[in-house]
Amino acid sequence: MKGTESDLIARAIALGEHGRRSASPNPWVGCVVVDAQGAIAGEGWHERPGTPHAEVHALAAAGDRARGGTAYVTLEPCAHQGRTPPCVDALIEAGVRRVVVALEDPDPRVAGRGVARLRAAETDVEVGPGAALARRALAPYLHHRRTGRAWCLVKTAMSLDARVAAADGSSLWITGTAARADAHRLRAESQAVVVGAGTALTDRPSLTARDVDPPVDHQPLRVLLDASGRVPAAGPLFDPTLAPTLVVTTDAAPSAAVDGWRAAGAKVETVPSAPGGVDLEATLDLLGRRDVLQAMVEGGPTLHGSLLAAGRADRLVAYVAPMTLGPRARAAFPRPSRVPRAGSGDARRRAPLAIALEHATRERRPSRVRARGRLTCSPGSSRSSGGSGRSTTARGERVSRSRPRRSSPTRAWATRSP
Repeated sequence: MKGTESDLIARAIALGEHGRRSASPNPWVGCVVVDAQGAIAGEGWHERPGTPHAEVHALAAAGDRARGGTAYVTLEPCAHQGRTPPCVDALIEAGVRRVVVALEDPDPRVAGRGVARLRAAETDVEVGPGAALARRALAPYLHHRRTGRAWCLVKTAMSLDARVAAADGSSLWITGTAARADAHRLRAESQAVVVGAGTALTDRPSLTARDVDPPVDHQPLRVLLDASGRVPAAGPLFDPTLAPTLVVTTDAAPSAAVDGWRAAGAKVETVPSAPGGVDLEATLDLLGRRDVLQAMVEGGPTLHGSLLAAGRADRLVAYVAPMTLGPRARAAFPRPSRVPRAGSGDARRRAPLAIALEHATRERRPSRVRARGRLTCSPGSSRSSGGSGRSTTARGERVSRSRPRRSSPTRAWATRSP
């Protein structure tokens, strides 16, 4: 089997997706090796830390046919000794004549060293083909390695007029089974699922990834943002048999609350306070230090609005139901100047945050439309924020007193440009 260069690098990126759930904190890399005649000789991907990387699997599958051939790789091959030997050594020893790399690796242990080692060994190296596709596929990893911070995916479900709760507080599910399945898949792809104190108190969520195919090997870390110790250590969120829990709080939390969280088996970390709650940048930095590449935020309008206003949302996923709730209903994205602190639980109705997609594209699928583009918000912030995803939140999925007619919601997302 042969293919064009674009086809082969796209194939390598697609292979890498097999490791998206399991490779973290390493990148989910794919590799295709073609022989001297241009036929595919071997393929591979990195499955999990401590196991061979994509290049090693592909070279093993190719055998002697790799000599004189070309390797197509999602990300720059590593040049350092970690839990596995350097991939550049395997490529050189196999006699590969040419290596095509979609992206250089921003990890400081690599950062051009892999390409330099290959060129020093007189291997032809080309960097850049498929770069845009690889950047989208590896966005959480690239962001984490460049900033040390977890990549923030914000998910919401809302009405056509961007409302998430009825004025009287009554609620029913706004999204259907397909959207909820999509949400669980997103959870399975994340290393942490984050909620604020208000959502934890109202919904008592478990925040686990359920009914995904294939089943998850381990559950994501559940993260509760509670600046003042409002959430008691009870319910599914504090059941250690379901998944681990981390509470991010401030010095304002009473010692009794902190002791209760720890007695229930949760880890507790303290970050600086910000106007109204926990410092969101410090929280994402904390998660990054815990090897969280992607943090999926399933909070309510308070937390979502705070992240957008602060420019800390890297991807936004919205399921839009075919209904309106009216101007008195609760806005999905409150005005930044009035956003209370995350975890403070202020649920007062606020004017909405203006959100726009720039350079948006749409992909039509049965019963839904997917939009992608850069996300901007105003007023009160000149920063771009954005994201991509496919999930639902306990809080954001239910609205309205009467059950709406079952029809599939539109899914829209936007991603901050790398």
